[in-house]
Amino acid sequence: MDTAVALVRSYLQTNGFFTVTEYPILESIGESTRNVTDVDVLALRFPGAGGIGDDSPTGGLRIDPDPELDLSEGRVEVIIGEVKEGTAELNRAARDPAVVRAALRRFGAMRPEVESELVRELIETGVAFHPVGIRLRQMVFATKPPVAHRYSYRWMDIGKIASWMTEQVQEHWDQMKMIQSKDPALSFLLLFEKARRGES
Repeated sequence: MDTAVALVRSYLQTNGFFTVTEYPILESIGESTRNVTDVDVLALRFPGAGGIGDDSPTGGLRIDPDPELDLSEGRVEVIIGEVKEGTAELNRAARDPAVVRAALRRFGAMRPEVESELVRELIETGVAFHPVGIRLRQMVFATKPPVAHRYSYRWMDIGKIASWMTEQVQEHWDQMKMIQSKDPALSFLLLFEKARRGES
């Protein structure tokens, strides 16, 4: 997995999202199939997700979501995201209605007219609301801002994401240091903090 994608995945998971990374979009042509593109990250978050902090033995660690994500605790959140080590720009495929439709279908079936309207709104404005109240967003996670003055999607700075993750590890170190993580990005941050503190 790409290092930047791994960091964004870890960040979204820390903020309570279920994630799928490098999701292939396939196209059937006659009897053959080709890979049109990969969606870097698909993410789904239910209200209040991210851990339950209480005094029970398995109460868990509660990390308040990053305000930069502008999450609502009153609705389900869906992100269709691209990750760029460079300028925050959507690939051409991400503006293709067929690709956006295929990404949405990964979250479940919906009425054709609802699906068509959501696809149109996502491409035109970067955000759409399903009739049941789910907010869907197209986002780009990148190291540099968009070149164009006008763009329809939301972008987030990977540098700020890395800083936020580092702050969470430091702030919650007493609990975090016990994690035996296989996540490459989180594992690196935990190792870095352990080394910085000189702990074994």
